[in-house]
Amino acid sequence: MDPKPKQPVTVTIDGQEVTVPEGTTVLEAAQRVGIPIPTLCHDPELSNPGSCRLCVVEIELNGRKMRNLPPSCVTTVSNGMVVQTLTETVRKTRKKILELLLANHPKDCLRCERTGNCRLQSYAYEYGADFPQSGSALDGERQNYAVDDSNPFILRDMNKCILCGKCVRACGEVQGRFVLDYAHRGFATRVAPEMDRELRDTACVYCGSCVSVCPTGAIIEKNKVGKGRAWDIGKVRTTCPYCGTGCNFDLEIARRSDSKGQTREEVIGVASSIDAPVNGRALCVKGRFGTDFIHHRDRLTTPLIKKDGQFVEASWEEAIAFAASRLGDIHAEYGGDAFGVLASAKATNEENYLLNRFARTILGTNNIDHCARLCHSSTVAGLAASFGSGAMTNPIEDIAKTDFMLVIGSNTTESHPVLALSMLRAIRQGTPCVVIDPRKTELAALAHKHLPLKPGSDLALLNAMAHVIITEGLYKEDFIKTYTEGFETLCEAVTETTPEWAESICGIDADLIRDTARRYARAQRGSIYYTMGVTQKHTGTHNVMAIANLALLTGHIGREGTGVNPLRGQNNVQGACDMGALPNVLPGYQPVTDAGVREKFARTWDVKIDSLSERPGLTVGEMLQGAHEGRLKSMLIMGENPVVSDPDSQHVIEALERLDFLVVMDLFLTDTARHADVIFPACSFAEKEGTFTNTERRVQRVRQGIQPVGDSRPDWQIIGDLAAAMGSPFPYRDPASIMDEIAETTPSYGGISHHRLDKEGPLCWPCPAKDHPGTPRLHMNGFVRGKGKFHAVPYLPPAEQPDDEYPLILSTGRRLFHYHTGTMSRRSGLEEVYPEEHLEIHPDDADDLGLKDHDWVRLSTRRGAIEIAVWMTDRIVAGMVFTSFHFVEAMVNKLTNAATDPIAKIPELKVCACKIEKIDCPEGYVPPAHKRVLW
Repeated sequence: MDPKPKQPVTVTIDGQEVTVPEGTTVLEAAQRVGIPIPTLCHDPELSNPGSCRLCVVEIELNGRKMRNLPPSCVTTVSNGMVVQTLTETVRKTRKKILELLLANHPKDCLRCERTGNCRLQSYAYEYGADFPQSGSALDGERQNYAVDDSNPFILRDMNKCILCGKCVRACGEVQGRFVLDYAHRGFATRVAPEMDRELRDTACVYCGSCVSVCPTGAIIEKNKVGKGRAWDIGKVRTTCPYCGTGCNFDLEIARRSDSKGQTREEVIGVASSIDAPVNGRALCVKGRFGTDFIHHRDRLTTPLIKKDGQFVEASWEEAIAFAASRLGDIHAEYGGDAFGVLASAKATNEENYLLNRFARTILGTNNIDHCARLCHSSTVAGLAASFGSGAMTNPIEDIAKTDFMLVIGSNTTESHPVLALSMLRAIRQGTPCVVIDPRKTELAALAHKHLPLKPGSDLALLNAMAHVIITEGLYKEDFIKTYTEGFETLCEAVTETTPEWAESICGIDADLIRDTARRYARAQRGSIYYTMGVTQKHTGTHNVMAIANLALLTGHIGREGTGVNPLRGQNNVQGACDMGALPNVLPGYQPVTDAGVREKFARTWDVKIDSLSERPGLTVGEMLQGAHEGRLKSMLIMGENPVVSDPDSQHVIEALERLDFLVVMDLFLTDTARHADVIFPACSFAEKEGTFTNTERRVQRVRQGIQPVGDSRPDWQIIGDLAAAMGSPFPYRDPASIMDEIAETTPSYGGISHHRLDKEGPLCWPCPAKDHPGTPRLHMNGFVRGKGKFHAVPYLPPAEQPDDEYPLILSTGRRLFHYHTGTMSRRSGLEEVYPEEHLEIHPDDADDLGLKDHDWVRLSTRRGAIEIAVWMTDRIVAGMVFTSFHFVEAMVNKLTNAATDPIAKIPELKVCACKIEKIDCPEGYVPPAHKRVLW
């Protein structure tokens, strides 16, 4: 039942009349008309305890003054209420409250890191409050707690704590962690981690929410200590370079002059802001504490050319000329088919668009791809075939509007931590959630139900759910008749896929499958979220189509709180796809086979249409195979690290070594860059302008905070320099002008420009015109392809099954504290928290093999072997082992299967057969003292 509408209430505050909805607090009403009231314990994102009392006001109601001064943060308005916020009595009361707080506060304001950014200090100045004089009634015993600096990120000095409780509430109410709470009583009361332990010994995930809300110097960030006061620090709003959630934050930049009078710039950290459109003030550990890589000693700062097997420094002029000459020679001898180009989900939209133009017009090839091939290429293919668009259908905010969540193949709290906060909040508020995953992830542990299916059996379960919905008449008949096609084909295909049949394949009780299907179908607003547990299979495209089938059957598409929502992995993997970093389409998913499309781009790029190939190019796997066979002669790789990220790493290394010429643009000397002939030092996100597009299709600005480190250059400039050296200079003066051309050629970006994003904020594509508001939800007025299409997708087992020689299944994924191949996250304080990888193994399998925690094993598949320590856990199904691909020391992608989906060409990274042999621990090995167990 809809809640009763709130009635308007009119009050007068400091002589100003204001009308607000009933239930509004006096503080909120005052803020609406710009009247400031001081607060210490209040926060708009948290519950209101009304404990600090600093926000007291005088209130008159019906001609009578309230006897006490009520706190405005918890006092709701009433019609006719008259409020005074600055009377003499109010000011004296606030001053006394501040003096009481200062009575037990260290007298070190001149040395405190928060000076200039401390609300207690600011209010003390405003109200004339001071530390108690010696011998006064308030000058008594003070607390003397030890400072907790046990972790690499956060300093906790509880001597400066004013017990406002904001950190406690942020940890519990926003993060759902409940690591912090009040301990002891009376004068001894303080905020402490669970069981009064150090933070490193708790379930703290170092999100920094406690830091972001602390009004004093009680909780501060270590990396900012000694780097400058508030007035020394500049701020630049930008977008996070890690996952696809697309969090915004302010880069905090210290600028100092050295002895020669030159200005030195340093990114000392980030600050979150309540007005960030996606995340508000929330960040994860990587976003808040993972930016150390910007100034890491390993940064490439000058071009490198390999001579006699060794890299030597070169000038930009020499390196560009050399690369252009070699590329030109290869093109002259072999033509465009001899080249392969890898774009980057870490680079901006503008840079990916430019590399796309470079590949198609100068190298003359459609052999361009990027890491989406390894994560969501099956999403692009599957959803495009079903709906007409291969993107997330609904915005993140719709998680709060759904009444049933189905999460499949997504370890959301570790892969998309801030987005997961919305899921966790919904679960706490009673939204049913079913998680389908072989591992009992944190989200699975908190969900209504966890279905721990056998790895690789997703399609059997999804088809069984479709069977239940159809045979029990739970489908939306009117929706299907009006908006879909192919229903009869699906009905026939799932006739025999009963829950009992699926149970025999995936190991999930048939009644659980029925219950899940019924819950999803009967929901008013059901939504599905998935990631690479679904897509990284040789049946990945069919898995996605099966998910789309469920949404089409139930009508859970094109409305608030519904949708099919693939969560994008990297910060700009959505944008790289949008910009045409795929072998079969130009920007905006416009097919290379369409003559009209080629004619449009030929006109824009000032080339002959015949020079743009109509033949789709090679995927990254096909390029590497071509290099291995000698057909591909040269590759240009921008910000990708396929040696670590791609399956069968030894095959990748051999392929790169067989190239005649390899050019790499990157921040660091990655394992891929080591095989290059020329390396161009690129800029990080903090050193350039542009845009990223997040998982919900939200185009957001990336802004330059500092000058390029060393002699590095942004990728768009490097590409432009190469183009000019090869005789085809590009006309762009800056990234904004590149985006202007993107808008001209790419219909879904037609109304987007840097100027508009700076003025109005982020926009979700499709945004076809300059006055279009953007499209947060897709398919609200019908499907892009005309009608949604059902697909018959029969179950197929994994490409590689366990056998007597390789009896276990290996699966891979991500960890909260690291990212992708570790090139950024492992060059930060994150490495201290999570310094090495381990192999998760079920206790039953460990017992069979005689293993215990921290024993070392040789993990082998048909493609190779690695050595790694084991960790026993019942959070995975028996018969399966799991580890991440972040650590080159345990390069698990030496082992994974390169068998691919025939449609999307995505490799089956999630399932391959393996075996384990116990070996001796490496000499001197010491297990980590603090195992990061997050729940």
